Amino acid sequence: MIKNLQLLFSLSILFIFSESFAQDQVAIEKPISNFGPTYPIENPDYKTSLSEEYKVVFDITKASEDPSQLNKYVEAIARFLNMHAEAGKPLNTMDVYVVMHGGAAQTLLKNQFYNELYNTDNPNIALFEALSDHGVEIILCGQTSKARNISEERRIPEAKISLSAMTALIQLQNDGYRLIRL
Repeated sequence: MIKNLQLLFSLSILFIFSESFAQDQVAIEKPISNFGPTYPIENPDYKTSLSEEYKVVFDITKASEDPSQLNKYVEAIARFLNMHAEAGKPLNTMDVYVVMHGGAAQTLLKNQFYNELYNTDNPNIALFEALSDHGVEIILCGQTSKARNISEERRIPEAKISLSAMTALIQLQNDGYRLIRL
């Protein structure tokens, strides 16, 4: 009887250890591994809520200074997802939009049209595809699209059009999304 209790106790400890190890393994996985480098923060004083829903809208107006380089403001969205996932926050607790307007809008051009404009391939396409694959909604300001000739045929398919950036930002904030302006 005592031997059975010892075995049961040992198995329980092993199970608890393996569950803890499995959770640690999930916590370090980056969902967008090719973009958005992060640094692990062990035992932060201000704890990250792992269950609370994050409703976020990123407002991006700036392009990369060097058109042959990733737009660091767009890459910040990948970093946001990666660092929270690494901290153990499930992706399904983060609802993310990005509203693109102003100079940032050209990052949404298909490669052919980006190349015509900057004489280089669009380095942001794979990043937008990865963001979209992880549930990020990409909104282009309709006013900017008209002013900068970014028609549906010229933009990447992940980008959806709105009446304006102002409209999308107001509606998303009215729906409880928190604004992060980059």
